[in-house]
Amino acid sequence: MVAAITASLCCITPVLAFLGGASGLAASFSWIEPFRPYLLALTVLIFAYAWYQKLRPKPKQACACDVEDKKSFWQSKVFLAIVTVLSVVMMIFPYYAGIFYPKAERKAAVVIETVPFQTAEFKIKGMTCEGCTEHVNSVLSKAEGVVSYETSYEKGISQVRFDHGKITIDSLASVINQTGYKVVDQTLMKH
Repeated sequence: MVAAITASLCCITPVLAFLGGASGLAASFSWIEPFRPYLLALTVLIFAYAWYQKLRPKPKQACACDVEDKKSFWQSKVFLAIVTVLSVVMMIFPYYAGIFYPKAERKAAVVIETVPFQTAEFKIKGMTCEGCTEHVNSVLSKAEGVVSYETSYEKGISQVRFDHGKITIDSLASVINQTGYKVVDQTLMKH
C-alpha cells in the first residue's frame, strides 16, 4: 500500500495543496513520476504474492488433533481485500485527480480592436497528470486580464491569451509559479 501511495504522490500532493490552500507545495513530489511504473509494478507483485499466500490450498495435517487458530482481522481475507481496493484507488488516482478541482470558469470576452490582446506560451516544469493541468487552469481562470488558456501536462506548456493592458507576461508567469510548478521559459507569440 505504501508503494501505491508513493506512486501517486506526484498527483495527490497538488490536490491536497489545492484543497488546503498551500499551492506552493504542489510540485514537491513531481520527482517521483519517473519511478511510478516501478512502484506500480512493485505494488502489483506484492499483492499478487499476498493473495497467492492467502488463497493457496493448505497442506493436509498428519494429525487431526491440531486445532486451527482463529486468525485476527489483520490477517484475514477481508483486511487484504480492503487494502487491495485502497491501493488500486491510489494507483489510478492520476486518472481521476481532475475531479477535485473546481471547473475553471471560461470568461466571456468582448473583442474590441483597440484591446491589446496577446498570446504567450509558458513551458512549465513539474506537471505530471491531468490534476496538474487543472491546478494551473484554476489559477489562470482567476487572473485578471486572462481571456483564454490551454494547458497540457503531456507537452508541459500553457498557452494563455490575455489583455496586455491588465496583466503582463511576467505577472502571468508569477501566477503559474504560485501553483508550485516552475515556468522555465515564456514566449510571446506572434499573431
